[in-house]
Amino acid sequence: MLKQFFSYYRPYKKLFYLDFGCAILAATLELAFPVVVNRVINRLLPSGNWSLIVIVSLLLLLLYMVNTVLQYIVVYFGHTLGVNIETDMRRELYSHLQKQPFGYYDNKKTGKLMARLTTDLFEISEVAHHGPEDIFITLITLIGAFGIMLTIHVKLAIATFIMIPFIMIALIIFNKKMTHVNIEIFRNLGNFNAGIEASVSGIREVQAFANEKYEAGRFEMLNQTYRKSKILFYKMMGISSSYNYFLIRLINLFALFFGAFYTIRGEINYGEFVAFILLANIFVRPIEKVNTMIESYPKGIAGFKRFREELGKKPSIQDKLDAKDLPPVEGTIQYKNVSFWYDSTNKVLERIDLSITQGETIAFVGPSGAGKTTICNLLPRFYEINEGEILIDGINIQDVTMQSLRKQIGIVQQDVFLFPGSLRENIRYGKLDASEEEITEVVRLAHLEQVVLDMPEGLDTIIGERGVKLSGGQKQRVSIARMFLKNPAILILDEATSALDTETEQAIQGSLNSLSAGRTTLIIAHRLATIKHATRIVVVNETGIAEEGSHKELMALDGTYRRLYEAQFLN
Repeated sequence: MLKQFFSYYRPYKKLFYLDFGCAILAATLELAFPVVVNRVINRLLPSGNWSLIVIVSLLLLLLYMVNTVLQYIVVYFGHTLGVNIETDMRRELYSHLQKQPFGYYDNKKTGKLMARLTTDLFEISEVAHHGPEDIFITLITLIGAFGIMLTIHVKLAIATFIMIPFIMIALIIFNKKMTHVNIEIFRNLGNFNAGIEASVSGIREVQAFANEKYEAGRFEMLNQTYRKSKILFYKMMGISSSYNYFLIRLINLFALFFGAFYTIRGEINYGEFVAFILLANIFVRPIEKVNTMIESYPKGIAGFKRFREELGKKPSIQDKLDAKDLPPVEGTIQYKNVSFWYDSTNKVLERIDLSITQGETIAFVGPSGAGKTTICNLLPRFYEINEGEILIDGINIQDVTMQSLRKQIGIVQQDVFLFPGSLRENIRYGKLDASEEEITEVVRLAHLEQVVLDMPEGLDTIIGERGVKLSGGQKQRVSIARMFLKNPAILILDEATSALDTETEQAIQGSLNSLSAGRTTLIIAHRLATIKHATRIVVVNETGIAEEGSHKELMALDGTYRRLYEAQFLN
């Protein structure tokens, strides 16, 4: 794990050496003060040479000014190093999350992922900055101070040093325990964030059902769980800091007691005694950092473990090593003996065979859970088939890069996702470099002109989180507009109008018909009235494809489709 951790320092070697070098130099210069005091008391004071004392004081002032600059470098550039590493880790984690397929997110809570992108990485950043620096400064200060102490009086130095092993043992024990506690804290924080995210995102539902009390109860449960884990952490920290405080004060007491003893015996002089007391204070200063280390290091270690654990989850769907870009397609699609399951005990699709020619409009109908959406989601490889193959223009979709595949497939869903920002930004999402002329044209094609005119700032109107300021029909038109910009060869309409009222549906249907013209189109529909124009209707049930044909053919067949149709229109 250490090797993995230090690999993130490589791009910032110069910054690390600057921070690390200045920190060590500052710690070394700090050791000069007791030595100077020793010389002043033993040599300069008895001589009465005031001019020399002034010169030495000025030299000490210069030393402190240099150390002040060094402290600035350590704090500023050290934290810059930590932030840079944190940024790199966040970029790597975000890139990793972007590569994960739909199945990964089916089992994840957004709040937990947010915690890993924010809180975990902040704690890692702190350790990245302070970790090596604190450890080496502690060692250098301890060794340096102890070495100077030995030059003053060996027995006194050993008597002072005797507490160090007990402090080191405490550091190891408490660090392990608090790392374990922090892993639990991060887990609880993830659940807490996930609960908050769900409650805030669903506030309209909460208020509509008057379930504020119920949500407050759920929040309190999450809040208390997180509180208990934090209290356990601070309990461990309290025991650790108290233990270390007592041992550190014993070091000062030993230095004073034995120093006075050896001074009275004449084994050391007053200057050496004062210097030794000052050295003891410098000696214990890095030890006092142990408490800070025990508080922050376990957080960083726990965060890094979770970070590496997340990165270790390789995407279940990846490009082949020799995958090529999919060339511009015409839109012929073939499903050959395709089977798919989420787990081996429950097959969703089994041995599906389906051929779709360029420009056809294929409608999938059938009961919920039969696999209509799954058939369409397999085409852009949102999920990976378990058996068989899917071909576009005769090319196996597993032989091409996912990015080039998905660029040629457009999806309009019932639940349209819009980003916080302006209407223009959401439309342009279909083609990020679209010109104003192109945006104006797709607004017209999607019948959005009146919507734009009614907006207070036109296309620059901020539409709120998830497009909350727009109606369902307006959201659909924005989705259709950006799909016009994308201009894909293959189009998937996933129940795109099923949640709309009849009047709005008819208006949207006109836009969808314009969008579908000349493209191979797959439609998932519950409202059978919207698919009469389809070239072919494919009826999907638990056994697979039950029937296929035009509306007239399937009605004449007097099978599943006819029963579905009559259930909608004759009851």
